[in-house]
Amino acid sequence: MTDAAPTARRARATLLAPFSGEPPPAPDWFADALAQAPERRVVTVDGAAIETLSWGQRGRRGLVFLHGNGAHADWWDFIAPFFADRFRVGALSWSGMGRSDWRDAYSIDQHVDEAVGAAEDTGAFEPALKPIIVAHSFGSLPALRLANRMPERFGGMVIVDPPLFAEATRAARKPADPDAYRLHRVYPSLAEALSRFRFAPEQPCENLFIADHIARHGLKQVDGGWTWRFDPRHWRRGNRKHDFDAMFAGSKVKLALVLGANSALYNLDDLAHLDALCALAGAPKTVVANAAHHVMVDHPLGFIDVLRRQLEAFIAAP
Repeated sequence: MTDAAPTARRARATLLAPFSGEPPPAPDWFADALAQAPERRVVTVDGAAIETLSWGQRGRRGLVFLHGNGAHADWWDFIAPFFADRFRVGALSWSGMGRSDWRDAYSIDQHVDEAVGAAEDTGAFEPALKPIIVAHSFGSLPALRLANRMPERFGGMVIVDPPLFAEATRAARKPADPDAYRLHRVYPSLAEALSRFRFAPEQPCENLFIADHIARHGLKQVDGGWTWRFDPRHWRRGNRKHDFDAMFAGSKVKLALVLGANSALYNLDDLAHLDALCALAGAPKTVVANAAHHVMVDHPLGFIDVLRRQLEAFIAAP
């Protein structure tokens, strides 16, 4: 077996470098989606300004998208418009990410409050029909805590490639040092900053127009150049206060699981663990072909089709 890691690192470091700061070519569907620009607002939650995005008419059933760690609300810019004809769609940037404020410390329950504040601000709770959540990766953890704390407020949750692992996997992971983090570099130009964009965990990317879009929205201009918006002190793997497995298995909110077929997040034991959780929760599982961990980036149109079918199933269920 050859060691592919050096090749992966080179590919990761040069993902957007060939474009020298210019956007890669994009298909018409992507341009059309971005043309449906969201309403941008700010809601204050526990003293922090939280960025919210929304699409579609107020009064429609709410659909709220929750992003992963180190990401931001604009990861949903090319997904959310496909649902705006039927739903009032909302998204937020967690504190410490996107254009939301940084905090001195972060917690899952605080992110739960941010999700509720954003849902209220974007109108998700206005109609009688309960809103539905779509949560990717780290965003799945506040979503499961939401289902645990206030199940009566939600009509269903789609959990996408969550960080839920078998016991052996968790035991093998070295706890993160809560005091260890690296400050972001400041890059002298936007082009150089874009060239340093990478996904975590490692994976290739064919849709570079999407990588470029989310990278641009993940950067900010500062003295001396450009740097990343997310707080490097944010949540780390060692912070696992809650039993999210139990929250999934015992959820009183209808759940559905969506996984990327090529996700680097899981080994075979982890996949078996997720199957067991789905069996306990009565949650259907869908695996998206040709997608890794960042399903909405790898196979966006396939992901949209999966979401549409699952939303219909939630709506049809008693």
